[in-house]
Amino acid sequence: MNILVTGSAGFIGSHLCEFLVQQGHNVRAFVRYNSRNHYGWLEESPHKNNIEYYTGDIRDFDSIKDSLRGIDIVFHLAALIGIPYSYVSPLAYIKTNIEGSYNVLQASRELGIKRVVHTSTSEIYGTAQYVPIDEKHPVNPQSPYAATKSGADELALSFYRSFDLPVSVIRPFNTFGPRQSARAVIPTIITQVLAGKKEIILGNLESTRDMNYVQNTVQGFYEVGLHQDSIGEVVNVGSGREVSVKELALTIARLCNVSIDFKLDENRIRPEKSEVERLLCDATKANRIAGWVPKYSLEEGLSETIEWFKVNLHLFKPDVYNI
Repeated sequence: MNILVTGSAGFIGSHLCEFLVQQGHNVRAFVRYNSRNHYGWLEESPHKNNIEYYTGDIRDFDSIKDSLRGIDIVFHLAALIGIPYSYVSPLAYIKTNIEGSYNVLQASRELGIKRVVHTSTSEIYGTAQYVPIDEKHPVNPQSPYAATKSGADELALSFYRSFDLPVSVIRPFNTFGPRQSARAVIPTIITQVLAGKKEIILGNLESTRDMNYVQNTVQGFYEVGLHQDSIGEVVNVGSGREVSVKELALTIARLCNVSIDFKLDENRIRPEKSEVERLLCDATKANRIAGWVPKYSLEEGLSETIEWFKVNLHLFKPDVYNI
C-alpha cells in the first residue's frame, strides 16, 4: 500500500516508517519544511533511500492535501508533545494538535483515503481513577497538551460518525526507546547516568507510568490500526506493567552497573492539579481485535535504549533541562 506518515522525522514516526518499509509498503514521510531538507531521525536510517519525502507543515491544509495525493493510508503522528512547554504556549498546541489533525482528516475525506490511523495518548485519561485503564475510563485531561490531544481524538471520531471516514484511534501509553527526546523521563535518566552523574536530577519520583518499548508500540499501530474491527474505535496500546520513576531510575542504574542518588528539582514538577500520578494500561481490546501483545519487556527495551544512547550521547545535553 501507499502510506503517508506525519510526524515521520520524530521518535515514534521514524521507527514506524522503517517498520512499514520492512513490511513492503511504499512510504511517504511528511517532514516539517526546513531550509536544509533535513529529515530528522530518518537521516541516519538504513531505509532512508527507500522512503519518499514530502516537506510541509501540519498546520498548512494545502501542503497536507497535496502530500496525500496517491496515498491509501495515513498514519497521523505529527504533534507537539512536550507537556511542560504546553504550559508556556497552549495556543501552539491548539494550532498543531487540533488544527493539524483537522487538516489531515478533512484532506483525507476530500481525497477518499482508505484509512486514517490517528495517534492519541494515555495522558488524556489523567490520573487513573481505576486500574488497569481500559478505553471506557473517563477522559480527564490535566494539561493543555492532554486537552488538545483529547480534542483531536474527538474530532477524528466525529469525522467517522459524521462523514464515514474510516478512522482508527490508537492510544499508546508511555512509549520509550532509541531516538526519544531528552524531554522524556527515560532519556533524562539515561543521559545523566551515562554522563557519569552520581546524583540524578528528577522531579516527581513516585508517579507511575506504563512504559512500552517503541517496537511494541509500532507493531500495535500496524496490527491494530489497520485492522477492520478498529475502525471508529479507540484502542489502548501499552505493556500492562506499572513502574514508578524511582524504580525506573534504579533499574537503569542497575543495567549500567552504577549506583545513584536522587536530587529533586522543583522546576521538573508539574503544577499540583496537573500532575498525572498513575497510569496503567489495559490492552485487552488490542489483543481481542488483532491479537496484539507486547513482544519486548521493560528490561529488554531499556537495554536496547541504553546501548543506543551510549553511541549517541554526544547529541544530548545531560546538564540542561528541556521543557
